[in-house]
Amino acid sequence: MDNVGTIVIWVAIAVLAIFVITAIARAIIVVQQTQAYLVERLGRYHATMDAGLHLLVPFIDKVRAKVDLREMVYSFPPQSVITSDNLVVDIDTVIYFQVTDPKSAVYEIANYITGVEQLTVTTLRNIVGTMDLEQTLTSRDQINGQLRGVLDDATGKWGIRVNRVELKSIEPPLSIKDSMEKQMRAERDRRAAILTAEGFKQSQILTAEGEKQSAILRAEGNAQSRILEAEGEARAILQVFDAIHEGDADSKLLAYQYLQMLPEIAKNESNKVWFVPTEFTGALKSISAAFGEEEAPSPLERDPERAKRAGSRITSALADPRAALEEARRQAEGVSAEAEQAGSASGKPFDPDAEKGQ
Repeated sequence: MDNVGTIVIWVAIAVLAIFVITAIARAIIVVQQTQAYLVERLGRYHATMDAGLHLLVPFIDKVRAKVDLREMVYSFPPQSVITSDNLVVDIDTVIYFQVTDPKSAVYEIANYITGVEQLTVTTLRNIVGTMDLEQTLTSRDQINGQLRGVLDDATGKWGIRVNRVELKSIEPPLSIKDSMEKQMRAERDRRAAILTAEGFKQSQILTAEGEKQSAILRAEGNAQSRILEAEGEARAILQVFDAIHEGDADSKLLAYQYLQMLPEIAKNESNKVWFVPTEFTGALKSISAAFGEEEAPSPLERDPERAKRAGSRITSALADPRAALEEARRQAEGVSAEAEQAGSASGKPFDPDAEKGQ
């Protein structure tokens, strides 16, 4: 009997020890960082335990809920929303929120996640219902701002702060998608046609500008060529004029030059009839008389100084065509003055037109 009583006592002591150890273990609570424990005492809210080591009264205090204080992200399934132009669109929403008051989040609403989801759906339908499809597709920032403001005001009493609301996707009906694709394709074709027309216009403008510049340069080249040809002819005329006056050519030389030019007149293939000028016989007489007489020395041979002056004048004419032309003009004016003096001496006025007619 003594042994049985001793065993019973030891068993009771062991059970009591296990009970005490279990009670103490349950009374010691370690709260993790970013978490909060709500403690009820005898079924009533007692305290909110933050991160750290805490002790509970065994069998009196009880942990009611564990609340995560980190910012949470919830993506709700797509919701069908009707726009103001009676088109149904599916909108997928993402919400970023954070629990700021664990007590309100637990005691003010049964399930704050479900409450936030339903509030988001109803608010989104109210906002999108006042917009047409085009505004809905292009006003995401406006929808996000309005939705966040409404949710933040409504969830404030729940101890929740809505930090951000994003519309992940807006899906219009398939028929509307096809129409939008056709519209975009037509817009791209229009822009491509405009760009092609602009390119062709610029090409035509550049081509016209090039042709204009080419014509201007070609005209300038022709003008320069004609100027140079005129200068060359002026130099040649001046040289012949100076040679004739300085050499004091007689009638024999002139008649010989006249005879040399006659074959050049007859070279033209279009000439069917060749008229012999009346001066031809006079030229022949001058040549025959020249061969019949002794050849007299030319004025240049008789006067060497005069030949030097003539040579220097021809050289200067070759060097500068403008100076040669001026010299020719001066020579012509001198001849006219001498003719006028001769006419006044003879008593008959000098008439250049009469001279030309002769």
